[in-house]
Amino acid sequence: MHAAAPASAAPSHRGAITLCVMLATIMQALDTTIANVALPYMQSSLSASQDQINLVLTSYIVSAAIMMPATGWLSARLGRKNLFLVSVVGFTLASVLCGLAMSLGQMVFYRLLQGVFGATLVPLSQAVLLDEYPREKHGAAMAMWGVGVMVGPILGPTLGGWLTETYNWRWVFYINLPVGILTFLGLSAYLHRGEPKRGLYFDWFGFLTLALAIGSLQMLLDRGEQLEWFDSPEIVIEAALSVLGAYLFVTHSLTAERPFLDMRLFRDRNFVTGMVFIFVVGIILLATLALLTPFLQSLLQYPVMRAGMLLAPRGMGTMLAMMLVGRLVTRVDPRGLVAVGLLLTALALWQMSRFSLDVTSTMLITSGVIQGLGLGFLFVPLSTMTFATLPADLRTAGTALYSLSRNLGSSIGISVVIFLLGQYARQSHATLAEHISPFRLPMQQLPATLDVTTDTGRALLDRLVTQQATLLAYLADFRVMLVVALAALPLVLLMRHPNHRSGDTELSAAIE
Repeated sequence: MHAAAPASAAPSHRGAITLCVMLATIMQALDTTIANVALPYMQSSLSASQDQINLVLTSYIVSAAIMMPATGWLSARLGRKNLFLVSVVGFTLASVLCGLAMSLGQMVFYRLLQGVFGATLVPLSQAVLLDEYPREKHGAAMAMWGVGVMVGPILGPTLGGWLTETYNWRWVFYINLPVGILTFLGLSAYLHRGEPKRGLYFDWFGFLTLALAIGSLQMLLDRGEQLEWFDSPEIVIEAALSVLGAYLFVTHSLTAERPFLDMRLFRDRNFVTGMVFIFVVGIILLATLALLTPFLQSLLQYPVMRAGMLLAPRGMGTMLAMMLVGRLVTRVDPRGLVAVGLLLTALALWQMSRFSLDVTSTMLITSGVIQGLGLGFLFVPLSTMTFATLPADLRTAGTALYSLSRNLGSSIGISVVIFLLGQYARQSHATLAEHISPFRLPMQQLPATLDVTTDTGRALLDRLVTQQATLLAYLADFRVMLVVALAALPLVLLMRHPNHRSGDTELSAAIE
């Protein structure tokens, strides 16, 4: 009965608990992207090279990825409320320390701490809401939770740019202090206190091999583009360690009596399909942002604030869709909503694949709103179906793996699209350059400033060719993501309707 207690908790507290866990989710989700725009300012202030300053992002991502799978065990061992409070305090203090950092070494260490404490915030938030709300309201709960997860990364660059320009880069981290204090006070007052379980076995070998696999993979993805991928010995070593860690972890998990991850998780079809689905969502969500930000700033020469304002409507579309779908998810088949979300996302990516150097603000905003609507329609029913058939005692571990799958999708997606961007740009440049010849009639009709027989003319022509080649590369990347979105559609057929549930009988009984 203990697992069911939160679901029957006093409804008067649900609003306060929801607000607090949303604040925790937004605080952590924002930090995945808010620091990106401040990196050049940090680089100067901390006297770091380009490669060194990227450790500010890498350290956070790697430490969070390693610690996230341990959320289930930590929650059971410490108690969910205790772990939540410790994570909020640790994350907030680490954020303040990041703002106070005076050297690169300090910054990287504090970002590692921030990732360690922040790793549990999103999965704990999702697990708390699933337990606080009865099953028939899970769709609405996931809609509220999804606002933080989906909108946080989208608004991060906008808020980070505004804070950096208006104050300085340190406020990118200080902004977490008031949010962290409010979250801590609210959770302390209202969150149900679960009893810690003593004497729990911890599978150190499973944890360490999984940490090796995930950590090495994240380092490979984050540094691969800078180091020319497998031409670098470092990348080869990281790939080998990742494969070795994954092999040892899988082998150990299949043979151990008490593996690090409960194997019952992978017997639930909805949960496994949902993990694959959210991996794809991770690719589309952050990989699109990773392309659009330089597309607007570097190619179209928009200032930081204007670029941020053009990206903001994407988050508004997501919030609108989530408010709508939270009401629809209990009335219509959620699998249909997921399909609608994917098709809207595909439509937006098709529009983006037709951008030009003269693309208007209206076109940018329209495609952004449509993509935001698509992701909003997709995320809520997907979260609801993923956990619909999962037993209550597996929810915290399940939400941790769900978040990890989304983060890995984002990391792999970003690395792949950035790699392809460079490849497509070089190929397009070579193709376009083949047509540059003083003997071609169109070339003879160009203005004198573009005369290919002069150094100045060749330089100007090369700049124009590079600009067009870069545009073609962006469009090719958007088409790749369009294919990914459409390829995910058949996964909808593998999901069971939430009414077909196999677990969580205690919670259902408590609600009834």
